[in-house]
Amino acid sequence: MNLSKKNLEDAVKENILSREQSEQLIAFINNQPNTGPKFDFTHVLYYVGGLIAIGAMTLFMNLGWESFGGVGIVFISLFYAVIGLKLTNTFQAKGYAIPAGICGTFVIALTPLAVYGLQHALGIWPDDTVYRDYHRYIKWHWLYMELGTLAVGAILVWKYKYPFLMMPIAVTLWYLTMDLTSMISGGDFDWTLRKLVSMYSGLLMIALAFWIDIRSRNKADYAFWIYLFGVIAFWGGMSLQHSDSELSKFIYFTINLFMIAVGVLLVRRVFVIFGALGCTGYIGYLAADIFKDSWLFPITLTVLGLLIIYLGILWQKHEQNITIKARNILPTPLRELLDSK
Repeated sequence: MNLSKKNLEDAVKENILSREQSEQLIAFINNQPNTGPKFDFTHVLYYVGGLIAIGAMTLFMNLGWESFGGVGIVFISLFYAVIGLKLTNTFQAKGYAIPAGICGTFVIALTPLAVYGLQHALGIWPDDTVYRDYHRYIKWHWLYMELGTLAVGAILVWKYKYPFLMMPIAVTLWYLTMDLTSMISGGDFDWTLRKLVSMYSGLLMIALAFWIDIRSRNKADYAFWIYLFGVIAFWGGMSLQHSDSELSKFIYFTINLFMIAVGVLLVRRVFVIFGALGCTGYIGYLAADIFKDSWLFPITLTVLGLLIIYLGILWQKHEQNITIKARNILPTPLRELLDSK
């Protein structure tokens, strides 16, 4: 639950809290270094600084680093990793969870660079591609870098347990699915295969995220990043499928409706956003192709929209009773997960 200053002011007006208690509670919350991420100037500085540092070692890496050679890249990566771990431990000891998580994430982001340098040092790098291409192109030989990143990420998540550490793991899983496709196809650009792999690997990532969500339901939100990239992979692969069948297009529409329902149930906006995009795309297709000369179609959509609004009103009136009855038949772990939302 997100508690805002407006909520506390309303509680004061209803005589639930006194003005003095409200001010004391606000001061207490603001002085807690362990609070989760929120949109204020302090947290913006945390994330902007952290993302710049992470970007410097990933997206913004230039060719100048190639002059250090494989051994030099490994030692520099290890030097930065030691600094990152030291800062993570220092911030953790002082109770600053957000900076600690960002510094730990920086260490995970260094792993592909270290593995790249190690492969060059051992003379087993297969071609003339450079590290900065890792985030731009799909290549089968990035697999060692990705597997190393997943291993380091798993260790740091186990040790420090900060949700932001899951971000590079989720990105790496996404990269891994694309590079595995390249390996399966022998390096050929098989667009049909890549769409299928993206869709099914996205489903697996969503299933993994749901499992993590269940396991961590009474802790922090470790599933967010896996959900995000899983939905992107699944929805992207599904939406790029080509079909001339009206039935398959309608099934696509119903899957997107189901995604919206899942997003509402699990309180995961990423499902709702992409599901809404898919539904909008399908309705746009109907308007532009199937019913392009029909004056009745816009009227039908308007009526449908008003009916949905009315359903929303009915749902608001009976939500509590429906929710209680529905959740009573669910397994205990899932019921506890939904109750924690």
